[in-house]
Amino acid sequence: ATLDRNGLRPLRYSVCEDGFVVCASEVGAVDVSGHGTVERGRLGPGQMLFIDPSRGVQRNRELKERLAAAAPYAHWAFEGLYDLPVGEPVQEPPDDLEFRQAVHGYTKEELAMVLRPMAGDAYEPTFSMGDDSPLPPLAGRPRPVHHFLRQRFAQVTNPPIDPLRERLVMSLETVLGPRADLLTEDAEAARLVRLDSFFLYPDAIEELERDDLADFPIVTLDATFPVAAGPGGLREAVERLAERAEVAVRNGTDILVIDDAAVSAERAPVPSLLAVGAVHHRLIASSLRSLTSIVSVADDARDVHHVAALLGYGADAICPRLALQTVAAEADASDDEAAVSPEAQAHFEAAIEAGVLKVLSKMGISTVDSYRGAQIFEVIGLGADVVDQCFRGTASVVGGIGWEHLGADVLANHASGELASPGYYRDRKGGEYHTHDKEVVAALNSLTLVKEVPPVLDTSEERAAERAEADVALAHLLQRALRSESSDVYDEFARLVNERPSTELHDLLELAPAGDPIPIDEVEPASEIVRRFSTGAMSHGSLSREAHENLAQAMNLIGGKSNCGEGGEDPYRFFTRGQGRDDKNSRIKQIASGRFGVTPQYLAHADELQIKMAQGSKPGEGGQLPGHKVSEEIARLRHTQPGVGLISPPPHH
Repeated sequence: ATLDRNGLRPLRYSVCEDGFVVCASEVGAVDVSGHGTVERGRLGPGQMLFIDPSRGVQRNRELKERLAAAAPYAHWAFEGLYDLPVGEPVQEPPDDLEFRQAVHGYTKEELAMVLRPMAGDAYEPTFSMGDDSPLPPLAGRPRPVHHFLRQRFAQVTNPPIDPLRERLVMSLETVLGPRADLLTEDAEAARLVRLDSFFLYPDAIEELERDDLADFPIVTLDATFPVAAGPGGLREAVERLAERAEVAVRNGTDILVIDDAAVSAERAPVPSLLAVGAVHHRLIASSLRSLTSIVSVADDARDVHHVAALLGYGADAICPRLALQTVAAEADASDDEAAVSPEAQAHFEAAIEAGVLKVLSKMGISTVDSYRGAQIFEVIGLGADVVDQCFRGTASVVGGIGWEHLGADVLANHASGELASPGYYRDRKGGEYHTHDKEVVAALNSLTLVKEVPPVLDTSEERAAERAEADVALAHLLQRALRSESSDVYDEFARLVNERPSTELHDLLELAPAGDPIPIDEVEPASEIVRRFSTGAMSHGSLSREAHENLAQAMNLIGGKSNCGEGGEDPYRFFTRGQGRDDKNSRIKQIASGRFGVTPQYLAHADELQIKMAQGSKPGEGGQLPGHKVSEEIARLRHTQPGVGLISPPPHH
């Protein structure tokens, strides 16, 4: 019996005098009376208990000492392992930095909202709301291939772990080189390159390729294709990469480096995820994958999701060269004297590594080795031909765009020549469509009293040219619809919303006609139907006091239930119960792992208790309230300090 490295699942044992042994998660699972004296204990993280009919019971220490003495493992490791530093920060960005950024699809938004925060704070940026821009296959502008993948996360039966409190049992250590057969025990099996992390700087790649690592034959594969080949050149380049990789490994190559450094005015890059995925799956199909390691020098990898996807599809180590060069250039150009290039690059590395640990933890995984090649993603919007060649075995329900489209996107970026501001993260006039345009939100908040309604514009035809006017018109229409007894205004508003550009998969669906209507006297009255209504679990903190209380009042008036979320509730609201329109008590009280605001009084005033095992908006992570939202009032209700960010860890163990 053995316990995992986290020690999350308990294992208790009872060893009886007569040789009877019981192992179970709980004490008392089996009655041991009548078996003489009993030794009781429990296994700690990574510990073992071995029962051998000939040798008896062997505890953790003696068992491991016996196994360690069976062969000169320490000597083999000392002689065979080559420790390679992850490298030193980039000194000088290339002269053609902006050209390379444009070719790889960088945007001004990413520089300001992703790379700069990571380089400054050593953490990936936190956004308050979800992504309301179109899915990549429906987008109006080229998206990175990584965006066609969605991360999966652990469910209740295999809970996520906490990358903050359980950091000590997590590891990013990586080894490069051929892996021996699982049962091989000799010095050759220990001949590997050891890295502290999967993250490499460019000079580490140069050291890998130098002659002093001759014991590890290395081949560098060019991940570019001629622009003159057109969109079809992408697929040809990917197939050529996979073929060259197979030949190299058959010839004894221990480490493959996939690099797009040859990008120029005449050559376009193969997206790193397609290159890595295709090589990885070709080697698996040829039964060669364990004989080599894949190092991706990925100029298009610039955030945590990009890196996680590369790891998930077989990259053993990753060098985000262009991202490091960009961070260095941003630091050099900054007016902030504290912004030093080496420190900024170290912060970027720390942000990527912390982000990958969080991605691992969402699946309950502790080591990057367990995540590498696991393909814990689903594909949204890529065609079967692309999935079969680069992401084989990944769930892909809806199909989507193929090689020609992807090739055209690569060439469009290559021809752009400058960094765009497409509005992926923040709505921009003339940019990528957002379902919650800032004009609509502002109008809904401010244009409550309207005397004249401007002409309504058809956003499906003239969205790009007259976007702002159309959004204001929508806001006016909705406000009129809320006050009007006629349905005409609402019908017009609904028509404009329903004819928006396709953004989600459901926008592509058409409703099947319903059958004959059911007689109204056979349907439950509205007063009974609304009793099943309940609100989403939004805390006081994510919502303002007024909004949170109004939701509770509305649900109580119609007989439904409001869910207070995990942030507690002001105790005065408990005593408004039964006071008609003034009843502000939430019927559903939520308990999360952080236990914020949970008191006996809080629990006593609930009709329903909800134990939150996962966060719908951040699956596998848990709730998070940024520090700037933790006012004195919120801190009082949650029994914490103002200004301190609050995170409910994902697990309940």
